[in-house]
Amino acid sequence: MPAFRFQVGDTVMGRWPGSNLYYEVKVLSHSSKTQLYTVIYKDGTELELKDADIKSLAGFKQRSGRSRSRSRSTSPARTRRGRSRSPARTPRNSTSRNAETVRDKLKEVLEVRLTPIAMPVLNNSNNKHENNEEKYEVNSVTENGEKEPENQVSVRYNLRRRRDIGQGDEPVVEVEKKTEVIQSQPTPLLTSKTTELEFGGRIGVMFWVLLLPVMVLALLILCRQKDASLSSFPLMLPPLESLWDWQVFGIVLLWLLFQAVLSLLPIGKVVDGMPLKNKVLKYRINGFCALLISGLAVGAAVHYGLDFTYIHAHFLQFYLSALLVSTLLSIYLFIRSRWASDDERAPAGNSGYVIYDFFMGCELNPRIKNFDIKFFCEMRPGLIGWVVINFAMLMTEMKLQNRDAPSTAMLLVNIFQLLWVADGLWHEEKLLSMMDIVYDGFGFMLAFGDLAWVPFTFTCQSYYLATHPSDLSVFWIIAIILMNAIGYYIFRKANSEKYYFRRNPYSLSLSHLKTIPTGTGKNLIASGLWGFVRHPNYLGDIIMAVAWSLSCGFNHVIPYFYLFYLILLLVHREARDEHQCRKKYGSAWEEYCKTVPYRIFPGIY
Repeated sequence: MPAFRFQVGDTVMGRWPGSNLYYEVKVLSHSSKTQLYTVIYKDGTELELKDADIKSLAGFKQRSGRSRSRSRSTSPARTRRGRSRSPARTPRNSTSRNAETVRDKLKEVLEVRLTPIAMPVLNNSNNKHENNEEKYEVNSVTENGEKEPENQVSVRYNLRRRRDIGQGDEPVVEVEKKTEVIQSQPTPLLTSKTTELEFGGRIGVMFWVLLLPVMVLALLILCRQKDASLSSFPLMLPPLESLWDWQVFGIVLLWLLFQAVLSLLPIGKVVDGMPLKNKVLKYRINGFCALLISGLAVGAAVHYGLDFTYIHAHFLQFYLSALLVSTLLSIYLFIRSRWASDDERAPAGNSGYVIYDFFMGCELNPRIKNFDIKFFCEMRPGLIGWVVINFAMLMTEMKLQNRDAPSTAMLLVNIFQLLWVADGLWHEEKLLSMMDIVYDGFGFMLAFGDLAWVPFTFTCQSYYLATHPSDLSVFWIIAIILMNAIGYYIFRKANSEKYYFRRNPYSLSLSHLKTIPTGTGKNLIASGLWGFVRHPNYLGDIIMAVAWSLSCGFNHVIPYFYLFYLILLLVHREARDEHQCRKKYGSAWEEYCKTVPYRIFPGIY
């Protein structure tokens, strides 16, 4: 006999969280570990409910009929007829003065809005989230196209007058959890086992683990050849003994140590990240300072005669050293995740399959005391290293080609990509809402991507130009600069709009945006750039990538590798987002897709 009352496929009555209203739902699954039912509402919304929040259909109708005959106001399933349309409206109770007071307040409200707010972590003296709840109403909005973390912390509900929308600084009317209507006890949420496998499942991730390192090596060998065309295949590998250099490996370790020290400096503000299950992590935001200090260090090294062309001459050895570091780091992260608590595990990296979990990452935000390994690797050594490598390629071009100044193509690539990295580090705080931080675990996929893939494939254009210089005409220079500027404007405006909407959807600066409400209490932006395509930030990124590639001319396809890779990456990420949002928001997402039919490329896709 099963240990739970309802079976998969049963139609029952489920209570909407934070209210006294019941709706007809269908049971999808039951977790014996968390003792929660996963149910789906008629609009497609999926939620997890406790056993006490679910009633049988027949028993509920009988009880509802008896209640209706006694008092129309106490029926949890009746149609909303009063002026308040909130599912959390307080039932009448003549013997309770508190309930009477709440009812009188709600009579003044023409229409109320139900907004879940993350509960603060208890018994944590370092948690400022407890004193600034309204700032983090992240559960009331959504980052269009990016999945929010599952298994959110327990919530209480906040009633906001409709006329207050757009006035984020106005006080809100709160109904505390004194009645059955708004009852929320902080209970630990567990990470369920990963059942939906991505990237081709167990076989697919094994393929990627082996293919990606080989692909980067082949790209670098191809770039350094005089004839950097695909017709030069098959490639001739250099002698194996020339692929490793302990001095290069030491330089890579010193670079990582240098960036780690910069990240720990008491410079910059400390901010709260997005609520993750039952905790809020703190982050030191000083990436732009790290970029400036790194630039000063490079300038000092050039002043004292350090030859940066050494990086170009030993580029393969640098890549293999970075590959080894990322692999060892991934093994360490996988081993330590065996002792991670359940609330520290990533939703997508706990399938039970060793290779899959090694690739995806079991632990969501691995930390050594206050040092967040994933956040550090995400932006610091790889992206700042990207800028340093570009500079080394510029110096190499001048040396190898006997030039007094770099080519216009090399200058444009260096300037464009430096601005892109500087922009990312300047807006480092906004990265805390990214899918990589709040959803993906930190395993081989991100470790290899951050430490090896980014600095050695994103620099393929400058690496190519070091031995294949290109001087552009004035027409192409102006056209490429304009294209990069347009792409950057779309990219930055879309990301900033999305970030500020997540942080404070009631800001006056965002009052012009049209939104689509969802059954989960969140909103989808459906106007502005987000009404043009579903992922305008992806579109802006791709336009910039086209400008970077065009700077290298049309002689070879290698400089366009980054563009091809970026399109494939963003199309795949958009498909992941689409699947999760359709599952999470149901009919509201269908309405959004009808309003905004194109995903990334207007009129095409």
